[in-house]
Amino acid sequence: MTGRRPALLVLEDGRTFAGDAYGAVGETFGEAVFCTAMTGYQETLTDPSYHRQVVVMTTPHIGNTGVNDEDPESGRIWVSGYVVRDPSPRASSWRARRTLEEELEVQGVVGISGVDTRALTRHLRDRGAMRVGVSSVEDDPRALLERVQASPQMAWADLTAEVSTETAYVVPAVREKRFTVAAVDLGIKAMTPVRLAERGVEVHVLPAATTPEQLLAAGADGVFFSNGPGDPATADHAVGLVRAALEHRLPTFGICFGNQVLGRALGFDTFKLKFGHRGTNQPVQDVATGRVEISAHNHGFAVAVPVGEVSETPYGRVEVSHVCLNDGVVEGLALLDRPAFSVQYHPEAAAGPHDSAYLFDRFTALIEGTR
Repeated sequence: MTGRRPALLVLEDGRTFAGDAYGAVGETFGEAVFCTAMTGYQETLTDPSYHRQVVVMTTPHIGNTGVNDEDPESGRIWVSGYVVRDPSPRASSWRARRTLEEELEVQGVVGISGVDTRALTRHLRDRGAMRVGVSSVEDDPRALLERVQASPQMAWADLTAEVSTETAYVVPAVREKRFTVAAVDLGIKAMTPVRLAERGVEVHVLPAATTPEQLLAAGADGVFFSNGPGDPATADHAVGLVRAALEHRLPTFGICFGNQVLGRALGFDTFKLKFGHRGTNQPVQDVATGRVEISAHNHGFAVAVPVGEVSETPYGRVEVSHVCLNDGVVEGLALLDRPAFSVQYHPEAAAGPHDSAYLFDRFTALIEGTR
């Protein structure tokens, strides 16, 4: 776009892209990842799971519906940086309160536009997610590369404490209250407790630092473990909370990061994916029924569990319930001897799709069946 300040994007392997400043002027670092969603950029930006990541949007035209005050998934933008090809020069929605660029500027999010995001995405698919720097104050790619290579890796990053609520809060049930659920906030999206509340659940959102004793003292009918950022290999505290719930046979449901910590609690390893799954168009198959769901994803790690067989764990038998049709990655776990299950994707699915909303019904049915 003409008349804009020049900007640079430099990957840790030295690949460099020139563009224009978009959003705040400055410099930022993070893990470069790409998101294939064609809509819902506001929900993407405010998803805490994107903490310390620079998001590349594969859809070229971004910002056309502006920013409103109803759709954010948290109280702030969490991405470290934002990369787009063709930003919309205006907002065209009756719900818009500001342009996307205005929001990025206010929140201090450094971005770059005018980048060939198709070439950048193909590079990340070939080479894998990697560290990146975006700068509109540095014109020397070599100097920026040095700072990129000195920035922290995502592997072994322990980030849940940085995104979790500091104090507990309650989201009341809609209409008649049926159950109480303790939701451990590892980076929870605002729509998740809303989906539970719609089903008559009073949701007590608890900080990630909650102790097992505090979790059990909540007296909840079930426990939910949310999505969140970082490497699940560092999440020993969350793993302890999951084990406390399993030992007391509390109905347990985990999504995304919650799926990974459930896997770890059962004794399985986690690993980093080459470039992860991010977007609202990821195909997942229910192993039991063969049904395919188009689902919303945001994860760079996965659980290593044998597919197609029953595994023995300290908490009984477990099987893989869902797999990704793109690459065969484990997308869900189901315990056969205790009331617990999880999925690697996002059934709350703001801004869609809603194929996986039935999982919240499965959770409430699990609670009902154990009362």
